[in-house]
Amino acid sequence: MLTAIGIVLFVLGLLFSIAWHELGHLTFAKVFKVRTTQYMVGFGKTVWSKKVGETEYGIKAVPLGGYIRMIGMVPPDKFGRQRITTTALGPAGIFRQLVEDTRHGDRAQVLETDDGRQFYQLHPFKRIVIMFAGPFMNLVLAVILFGVVMTTIGVPTPNTTVSSVSACVVPATASAAEQQKTECPQTEWTPARMIGLQPGDVITDFAGTSITGWTQLTALIRAAAGQTVPLTVQRAGTPVTQQVTIVLTERPVTGANDQVVGTTPAGFLGVGPQFPYVTQSFGSAFDRTGQFIGTAAHAVIQIPSRIPALWDAIFNGAERDANSPVGIVGAGRISGEILALDSPAKDKWALFLTLLAGFNMSLFLLNLLPLLPLDGGHILGAVIEWIRRGINRLRRKALPPPFDVAKLMPVAYVVALLFIGLTVLTFIADVVNPVNLF
Repeated sequence: MLTAIGIVLFVLGLLFSIAWHELGHLTFAKVFKVRTTQYMVGFGKTVWSKKVGETEYGIKAVPLGGYIRMIGMVPPDKFGRQRITTTALGPAGIFRQLVEDTRHGDRAQVLETDDGRQFYQLHPFKRIVIMFAGPFMNLVLAVILFGVVMTTIGVPTPNTTVSSVSACVVPATASAAEQQKTECPQTEWTPARMIGLQPGDVITDFAGTSITGWTQLTALIRAAAGQTVPLTVQRAGTPVTQQVTIVLTERPVTGANDQVVGTTPAGFLGVGPQFPYVTQSFGSAFDRTGQFIGTAAHAVIQIPSRIPALWDAIFNGAERDANSPVGIVGAGRISGEILALDSPAKDKWALFLTLLAGFNMSLFLLNLLPLLPLDGGHILGAVIEWIRRGINRLRRKALPPPFDVAKLMPVAYVVALLFIGLTVLTFIADVVNPVNLF
């Protein structure tokens, strides 16, 4: 039941994120007086719609995106023609026909009263603002969601209270199953197990140094490999001091965003801290957003290189990597698993809101790729036209014609097909071999 609720919540969050994105486009299209005939969430058959003024607002059956329809996205050709039909054979003729069919489909909706209200007639800066506003709204929503998490739920922050005691010394290079083992010879027991540390012990002193935080304690333990040092804990309000011998083993090395980037020989005690939630200021949401932008941008760049592993997971039953691309089905499934966790409500809400914020970060980055039909493709066209205008002004020439996005439609079709292919692959993988995070 909780799994189903989690999936429904994610779908609702997805629909809101799409509507919020399109609201950014719509708002500035209205500000700049562009005639906008439709504001739609979803694709396919219209489920519900209502016309207000000159704009039809509605919801469509397939919640995989959304759009607003602005008049005059494509200019007439340089001779003012709305459409021509080519009879040329071969790829060139096919591409030319795609261009002209796109031009006709767009220009057929233009009325005489739309002069001055068409998208292509705007100054390039205004076109950039309209197209950037959609992704920017997703960025704003991500910051808001991170802010809610940081200020009302908080961030799990390690303290010096022992939460768990590892049973065996296992190097970081070992498999995940090996690192979880609880049975081993006494010679392989962790130092913490050897001296009988217990969950609930509060570590107050290590090797004569008063302990104030987990990061400080970790650094001291790593530097004390091979040494026997005094360790003091508070147990049920009573200080207990024992001598402990810190063992040398391979420990993980973390980089940006706490990502493991390798291992190094270091001292090891064998305790895990408690992670109580500590609320932060809203300003910390911007720091978290910056961290996620870097992580998400890296993930977007790596998508092509991860496709072979995705294919392998689908057709050869290979283990699905936790960093594998996931689609809407996979993200919905993860959302359902989050709500079904046997964890406190704070944990569930923090994970769910972070998942939704991360999804919005992905929408922000993907839509800014300088490729049609994405928003970034239209932004690139406007930037190119703006540069051309500047060059012509410097050369004291007339303004160049508007950038003709219709000429990029063959590229747009290729990009769309690639995205459809990736969507199909992730959908199949999410069904037959889903990512298991919990």
